[in-house]
Formats: sequence, structure tokens, C-alpha cells
Amino acid sequence: MERETCMRFEGIYTPVITPFRADYSIDEEGYRRVIENQIVQGVQGLVIGGTTGESYALTREERLWQFRTAHDVIRGRLPWLAGVNDIRTEDVCAYAAAAKEAGADALLLAVPPYSVPTGKELALHALKVDRAANMPIMLYNYPARSGAGMSREFLNRVGRNANFQAIKESSGDLERIHMLAREFPHLQLSCGADDQALEFFVWGARSWVCAAANFFAWEALQLYQACVLEGDFTKGRRIMKAMLPVMTVLERGGKFVQCVKYACELDGLPAGHVRLPLRPMKKELKRQMRDAVLTARTTIRQTIPGK
Repeated sequence: MERETCMRFEGIYTPVITPFRADYSIDEEGYRRVIENQIVQGVQGLVIGGTTGESYALTREERLWQFRTAHDVIRGRLPWLAGVNDIRTEDVCAYAAAAKEAGADALLLAVPPYSVPTGKELALHALKVDRAANMPIMLYNYPARSGAGMSREFLNRVGRNANFQAIKESSGDLERIHMLAREFPHLQLSCGADDQALEFFVWGARSWVCAAANFFAWEALQLYQACVLEGDFTKGRRIMKAMLPVMTVLERGGKFVQCVKYACELDGLPAGHVRLPLRPMKKELKRQMRDAVLTARTTIRQTIPGK
């Protein structure tokens, strides 16, 4: 079928953290401040209700509050995607409909955890969610977290529907990047693995759902500017080389959300605790994260003329 005019996913999309107080309640003013800071930093979009925002640890009422609050703070200044994932298809449909009502520009849709659906089953799930909201959808492939991946069968089935417009690829599998670029060019490719951003841009991705942008927005934007807007992959390699130690701590330290929140606190942003079952990070990991961030920032600013 001929595809309809679609939403263009361009630039850095930050999956926003959820700041918590000492009693684990949401720091509501802190949440608004985090969103406003991202807008000021100049990112091109936001993800509200993603895993970086600990959506799995929020109540239904808290997730819906985030949708409404984010829309009120953003006020149309940039697009935002609503993370609507859950275990039951019926609940995902309800979140999708609520996100549309709240003013979301698109949905971020992952594989429901634990169920391990086949390609056909997952396609039926996704199409049901689409019918509940009828709006642009970015798929989210992260089999390490969900237990199942988005197979060719699945992509072929949903790819005929114009609302499925992009895919955030977080598998870490470079062959998947090649396959998506070759076989599914109608799906906009979005980087979902912070340590592989350069590879994604080489293969035509024009957006990056970047958890590190919660504290590393300027740096992520410099990589996007170099690779996507300027086509200068020599500069891009220098920037990515400086960023990789930070990404290594994030991806391999075993405390991903904790590291992101700690780095936000280093910048004076509200972040607070992580919710159970996650636990705080140890002092040594904090030291590694702090040193990696400070070194990367110094190196990248030396790479960018006039900064």
C-alpha cells in the first residue's frame, strides 16, 4: 500500500527520568524541571514513560499523570512520544488511548514482557494497539528486556500499516542494523543503543533515543550535528571515541538508571532515588561515572571549535 505522510523522527529524543523523593514519591516540580531543562538544551524530542523513566515501577495513575504533565510543560515546543508498554494488550491499548488524549505526538511500542509472543501474535497485539489510538508509532526492539524480538515476520506484517513509521533498535546486534536498513527502508531507523550511535548514523538513522541525553544532551547533539547534518564522520568518530567510556559505564556497570540519575545530580538536576526493586549504586561506580563524564566533556569541547 502507498504510505501516508508520516512523522519525521529527526535528532535527539531523550527518554526522561522520573525524579523521586526520599519516600519514593514523584518529585513533581523536579519532573517539570527535568523536562524544561531538556527543552532548553535543544533536544528535538522527548519520550515520556519509557524504561529510563522507570515506567515499570509506576502506578497507572502516575503514568497518566506524567503524560498530562509533560504535555502541559512542553506546550507544543517539541514532539513527545508516550511509552505505553505493559504486559496485557488491553492495558497497552488503554495507555495508548490515554496518551493520544493527553496530546502525545506518537507512541513508543515494545514487546510485552514475559509472554514471548510469536511474530504473528506480536503483530496482532501491535495492530490492536494501533486501532486503539490511530497515531504514529515507533516500535521498540529490545529482546534482552522483553524476552522476544521483533522478527522479520512481525515487521512484514505491521509494515503494511502506515502508522508504524519507525523502529528504535536496542538489540545491540549490528547485523540487525544492516537488515533493517536493507530490508525495511520504509521504517525510519532510530538508535536505541547509546554505545552504537555512530554505527546507526552511518547506516542512515536520523534519530537517537538517547538515555544519556538526560545529562549529556549537548554532547549527543554534537554527534548528531557532525554525522547526520554535516556528514562529517571523521569528527563524529572523535566525538564518539570520547563518549564511549561513559557509555561503557552505563551499559556494563549493571546500574543503568542509577548511573543516568547520578550524572543528572552532578549537573544539579533533580533525580533522587530509584524505585524498588532497583538499589542505589556504590561509591566506586559513582567515581567511575563521574570521571568518565568529566573527561568526555573536556575532550568533546576540545574537538568542537569555539567551545
